[in-house]
Amino acid sequence: MENLKGLKRTHYCGDLRIANVGEEVVLNGWVQKKRNLGGLVFVDLRDVRGISQILFDTNVSEEAFNKAEKLGSEYVVAVKGIVRERQSKNSNMPTGDIEIEATELRVLSKSETPPIYIKDNDNVSEDLRLKYRFLDLRKPSMQNNLILRSKVAKIVRNYLTDNNFVEIETPFLIKPSPEGARDYLVPSRVNPGKFYALPQSPQLFKQLLMVSGMDRYFQIVKCFRDEDLRADRQPEFTQIDCEMSFVDEEDVMGIMEKMLQEIFKEVLDVDVQLPIQRMTYKEAMDRFGSDKPDTRFGLEFINISDIVKECGFGVFANAASDEKGSVRGINVKGGAEAFSKKGMKKLEEHAKLYKAKGLAWIKLTEAGIESPIAKFFSEEEMNAILEKMGAEAGDLLLFIADKNVVVYDALGQLRLEVGRKLDLMDKNKYNLLWVTEFPLFEKDEETGRMIAMHHPFTSPLDEDVEGLTGEDKTNLRAKAYDIVLNGYELGGGSVRISNADIQKKMFDAIGISDEEANDKFGYLLEAFKYGVPPHAGLAYGLDRVAMLMGGCDSIREVIAFPKVKDASCLMCEAPSTVDEKQLEELGVEVSETVLNVSEAKSGNE
Repeated sequence: MENLKGLKRTHYCGDLRIANVGEEVVLNGWVQKKRNLGGLVFVDLRDVRGISQILFDTNVSEEAFNKAEKLGSEYVVAVKGIVRERQSKNSNMPTGDIEIEATELRVLSKSETPPIYIKDNDNVSEDLRLKYRFLDLRKPSMQNNLILRSKVAKIVRNYLTDNNFVEIETPFLIKPSPEGARDYLVPSRVNPGKFYALPQSPQLFKQLLMVSGMDRYFQIVKCFRDEDLRADRQPEFTQIDCEMSFVDEEDVMGIMEKMLQEIFKEVLDVDVQLPIQRMTYKEAMDRFGSDKPDTRFGLEFINISDIVKECGFGVFANAASDEKGSVRGINVKGGAEAFSKKGMKKLEEHAKLYKAKGLAWIKLTEAGIESPIAKFFSEEEMNAILEKMGAEAGDLLLFIADKNVVVYDALGQLRLEVGRKLDLMDKNKYNLLWVTEFPLFEKDEETGRMIAMHHPFTSPLDEDVEGLTGEDKTNLRAKAYDIVLNGYELGGGSVRISNADIQKKMFDAIGISDEEANDKFGYLLEAFKYGVPPHAGLAYGLDRVAMLMGGCDSIREVIAFPKVKDASCLMCEAPSTVDEKQLEELGVEVSETVLNVSEAKSGNE
């Protein structure tokens, strides 16, 4: 192979325009495509900025032409030539007005035939893409995604630094403190039998930094959670983590929404109107059945429980009479014609995925009411339902009757499914929303005990503090807030507890004894004895921000080397076994049961 000496690039492939005509340039890149037309060879040369067409003419340079005839896909080359105006222009390419008439060609590296196509929308399976991720990342869309992510991170750093935040790194090897997801554990060689944990977030350390007087901290940091994966979740992910002293929730939301405004303007040229809309958790659940509602379209919930409490349809009457249940519906405007019997069946199947026992519906046609449940209602009841639902001819009314937890989930998911089916989700629309006043506690279904919905250092609303010692804690609210975009949680945070008495009551409420609290959080509680400023914070998910701004369906599209659903890397084949010597040094022994499970899994794959 030849070297680069004397042919280092003067321009990127994607940067040349009609204004460069007549200039001598040097381009370096990969061969995207070659077309041999006899005495002419055309090559599309690609780099991170784009593609330029190179013309090899035997009458201009026979040596370069002969080399060009032997080029293969993904060869790495250096080309010198003169920029010419193209006779046949390509309006679909930014460089489509010009081409480079080559005078010299140097092959820097040959390539075998790639196992995947290096082009967007190639319909290659995701597993194959991730196995050959180093090739997949050559695609323009993937490179653009990573560039967008980098730009977001740069704007964040500049904005926070300009607003007196100090970037501080916190440790990756910390004390295990399983709260929520499982920890990733790291055995210590120099402390046999003991383990570090990889941080699920820098929560305790950023609070310690506030105790230390740093006032405003931020960090773009890796976090680790051993949990089941999905499209917008990875075992290792990146947070934009922030904490502030002498503030309340309004201060945090105010400064953080201005940062979002700046990011959207600089990256997408989208104007975010401030202040961003606020909605309490209760309102979000009542209107949309979700604490991260997609507000780009309507289909809001309507509660008809008061109308159907004594109706002849037992499913409705029973749910409406249950203090923990309800009957709620959505009005799909014009939906009567949009969903056939087969379509209605699919909607019912979708609702059942979320524990709904069934789906009730009413269609209003020009001929009248069409519904399998109409016979159970009096004329007065039916008219009351239609009036409350705002129903008109052509509308489709969908209802779920059950415990509220099921109604919210099933009808909320049904709302999203209808939105997808009817193409109601405008991809060019960015609806941001603050959801506030989250429940302070939620009940663990397995143990029945109360657990902190956010984390045990989240402050309750001032008016709910006394309820920490009461019998019923289900209605207590937290000074917690999430920022939501188009149905996705971008980030969340809270005001922290800085009062020792309230912290003790919080631990008591979730069944953490003094001994357990000292064992898990002793170093933080010790620090809190020496003067604690009021403090609050928020963490954005950088992966999710980049995913939504890039118009992607999965955070894997904005992470250079992601894991798949079993938390493995198909490219480097991690996790893997290690030799016995390493295990002995760590004092770790792998049981036969684990080995058998691992072998069985590998066999199935």
